[in-house]
Amino acid sequence: MIAVLFLASVVTGCSDGASPGATGSASAGEADDTLTIAWYPNESGAELKNARDEIANVIEEATGKTVEHQTTTDYIIAIEALANGQADLAFMGAQGYIEAHNKNESVAPLVVPSGESGTLDDAVYHSWLAVKKGSEGEYQDGDKYTIDHIVGKTFSFVSNSSTSGFKVPSDSIVSYFSEKEEYKDLTPEDLLEGGKFFREVLYGGSHQGSAVNLLTDKVDVAAFCDTCVDNYIELAEGEANTPGAVYSVKGGAAEPFDAVVGEQFVLISVTPVLNAPFAVNTETVSEADRKALVEAFTSDEVANNENIFVPEDGDREGLFTKTGDERFVEVEDSWFDPIRELSN
Repeated sequence: MIAVLFLASVVTGCSDGASPGATGSASAGEADDTLTIAWYPNESGAELKNARDEIANVIEEATGKTVEHQTTTDYIIAIEALANGQADLAFMGAQGYIEAHNKNESVAPLVVPSGESGTLDDAVYHSWLAVKKGSEGEYQDGDKYTIDHIVGKTFSFVSNSSTSGFKVPSDSIVSYFSEKEEYKDLTPEDLLEGGKFFREVLYGGSHQGSAVNLLTDKVDVAAFCDTCVDNYIELAEGEANTPGAVYSVKGGAAEPFDAVVGEQFVLISVTPVLNAPFAVNTETVSEADRKALVEAFTSDEVANNENIFVPEDGDREGLFTKTGDERFVEVEDSWFDPIRELSN
């Protein structure tokens, strides 16, 4: 199970030109010269407008078509939009992609951002379980962190369609506790709402929202991912992406973190997750355009575009960070099988 969880890892989209939760001003197929891209709530904020527009520029140059953004306030809106053809493309986590593909087999992955090596070998981000600074002692056994004491706590997930904000952490929790006689029959469904395992369960709607649920004392423990909140936080103590690491909300952080600047949280569990794909509906996007998009996304020009892969020491906010040889890599549906296996 540990091996599966290590392989099974994911990332995080929403858009300009449409009000939150809207389906966009023109559905896919309505006009042959327009492509609509759906974004999860995590990538829909105003602070990421330039990053979304830069992706749109790549798509427009590759296909000669106009791109319309569809921003959303709920994961399921983006998933449904791609599956039913109201959106032609989407940036979504592995679990969301799998759900869209299950609804419509014409939904296929396009590319994923690589790891630092520039390959799929390390194309992972991290699912965190975090607690507010000051309460971390409750989750320690000696000098090690443990999740034993999350039972009976208030807890925040992102969405039950989130890979790193629900699928991976819920499976990790069930795998750990089912070894104990008292919880041998525990299932992910038991974690969806309070009363069976947690005292109360909230959903942030985005990774940012889940983190803010923690920092505003609405919950004791929260699940969210590193990449989705990276623009708003900085490492204060310890080693990044390890239990015990302390993070602080940066000064000048955009909404919704502007109300919790300076607040800190501590990681108690860290699990690698498969990077999130850009996915395409092949019923509404021609094969010629699909190939053109793959060629454009995987090009050196895009890999070196600092508005897409923002330098680690850069001062702009973006979707992806450049720490080494990061780039987009073409990927097949089977690459996401480790996430599928979490449901078996």
